[in-house]
Amino acid sequence: MRNRKQFGLIGRDIEYSFSRKYFLEKFNSNPNLSEYNYRNFDLESIDLIKDFIDDKDLGGLNVTIPYKIEVIEYLDEISDEAKEIGAVNTICFEDGKRIGYNTDIYGFSESLKANSINRIDSVIVLGTGGASKTVIYFCKKNNIQFKILSRKKSKDCLSYKEINHSFFEGNVLIVNCTPIGTHPKINECPDIPYNQLNKENILFDLVYNPPETLFIKKGKEIGCKTLNGYEMLKFQAEKSWNLWTKSFK
Repeated sequence: MRNRKQFGLIGRDIEYSFSRKYFLEKFNSNPNLSEYNYRNFDLESIDLIKDFIDDKDLGGLNVTIPYKIEVIEYLDEISDEAKEIGAVNTICFEDGKRIGYNTDIYGFSESLKANSINRIDSVIVLGTGGASKTVIYFCKKNNIQFKILSRKKSKDCLSYKEINHSFFEGNVLIVNCTPIGTHPKINECPDIPYNQLNKENILFDLVYNPPETLFIKKGKEIGCKTLNGYEMLKFQAEKSWNLWTKSFK
């Protein structure tokens, strides 16, 4: 692994991402790792991963929206937990194999603990992508009832138009798993009836740029407890770092 000195982030429109700065600082703070590099692989489509996935200098990758599900077909193995979740956000190169992991679940769980969110009666999951799969897995693992909502109704999810007041009764955690509201489209938010929220509700936006999205602002106006995705991002990034660097020791 020590000969593999290139790391990076796979995604689309990811110039805003904090990952590159975060990991470069970690590499540069260790004199033994100062030659290591981290770059963004901004891909218009996931099949472009074939241009570099076999690079012998590649030591590890993070994966973000919208490729956490699609990337799986390019891997040799995925961890049991990533398999259950159905999404990958970290790739390690071990013994000639591309192995996928999911550290988002750790980041999500630890972020809730750090914000003293201990009682959750039910969860409303906004979105159906890779991030939503992590939240759904968390609910199943902790025996928490959940509803999946999206703009379009499907077999497994309801549409925003089907929301009614009863959805928000109790300590309901509402998680925005979509990229809606991400910089530069900061004046957008998921199309839910915010006037039906109450102070018992908790709004968790997995978006972290800007730190206070319109989704978060609307929750604060009601008096809801709110948190953005920055702490989750740091927790999952640290977990990724540990996976990559375990062979350095």
